Amino acid sequence: MATKIGMMDSAYFVGRSEILAWINSTLQLNLSKVEEACSGAVHCQLMDSVHPGAVPMHKVNFDAKSEYEMIQNYKVLQDVFNKLKITKHIEVSKLVKGRPLDNLEFMQWLKKYCDSVNGGHLHNYHALERREACKGGKEATKRAAATQQSAKSSSSSSSVAPRPSSSNGTRRHDPPSSNTGSHHSSKAPSSKQSKPVSPAYDEKITELKLYIDSLEKERDFYFSKLRDVEILCQNPDSENLPLVGSIKRILYAADGEDVGAAAETQNLSPIDEGSEERRSSGIESQKRKLIANLDVDAAAITTLSPRQRLSDSSDVKCTGSSPLLTC
Repeated sequence: MATKIGMMDSAYFVGRSEILAWINSTLQLNLSKVEEACSGAVHCQLMDSVHPGAVPMHKVNFDAKSEYEMIQNYKVLQDVFNKLKITKHIEVSKLVKGRPLDNLEFMQWLKKYCDSVNGGHLHNYHALERREACKGGKEATKRAAATQQSAKSSSSSSSVAPRPSSSNGTRRHDPPSSNTGSHHSSKAPSSKQSKPVSPAYDEKITELKLYIDSLEKERDFYFSKLRDVEILCQNPDSENLPLVGSIKRILYAADGEDVGAAAETQNLSPIDEGSEERRSSGIESQKRKLIANLDVDAAAITTLSPRQRLSDSSDVKCTGSSPLLTC
């Protein structure tokens, strides 16, 4: 079963229109946005459609408005997950906020799971009858039917062509020319206010909301990474290291502050520090060798006999203006 799905799975590339069509056809609803299912009642009934009898539908509230009522629906859904041994984590605090991206991702996962059960085929599932047992289920069905009826009537009225105006005879009951401008100007604002929002604008607003949600999620991701780096730099074992000091300067630098020049003035490179250590160790080893040679020479001189020391001193040459030894 599709209980664990990676973020790059094809399930997370299913569009909103396909998700909405699947929900409306399965449950006989008329949702226009994915976030309208944030109450959790739709999720419970979708699980009931693939596992009949597993969901206690009398505990589901389709009329949930507050977060407390929505959380009760998600508790029912979590109990169903535990009963079916589904390890999917439900981020209730994000879903109840009605954010489009979070609700879309969870609904994409749910569609993948439902499609994996029996190949996505439903056998004689009566969505309306099952929803009547829920609190507010009948009202949800009535709202869906009313929305469908209004959509059909609006489409039929828009398809009817307007009647042509009669051209025979003179115009009757024409208002005076002086009142024509005021008459049109008074009716113009009311006609603009009565116009509904265009579906194109509604679609654009939804896309912008999804884009903003994705940016916020990316921002939170990188902020958590920077926070992990900051905690690592505050570790007492590595807090006094020069490299950690450079990282702190970069993290806490103000806008427009140049941290590159300050870093160049200090010898913080591990290569330079290593070469300095090697040079100092070489000098120390040379000093030790020189001291060892002097000790060996002194020990050799003390072991010589007086005649050998006298013969060695006779080999010393005279240097400078005054000889060290006279021959």
